[in-house]
Amino acid sequence: MLVLRRKIGETVMIGSNIQVQILGIEGEQIKLGFLAPKEVQVLRQELYQEVVAENMAAKEQTGHLQQEQILNLLKNYKG
Repeated sequence: MLVLRRKIGETVMIGSNIQVQILGIEGEQIKLGFLAPKEVQVLRQELYQEVVAENMAAKEQTGHLQQEQILNLLKNYKG
């Protein structure tokens, strides 16, 4: 892990197209501003984890539906 010290108004570059600027500090909270291309998704970690969990649940549910559909097709197949 890279650890940096920055002051309010200073910026950190990630690659050549993502900027993270320190906008403010209030107690133990730091306000960050992100400038990134539209195709780069920027999420808080807890939201990212929720999205991953929802995607996994949807994938599992879709897999079960496909299995049921295949079984129904096989049951109804008259060959």
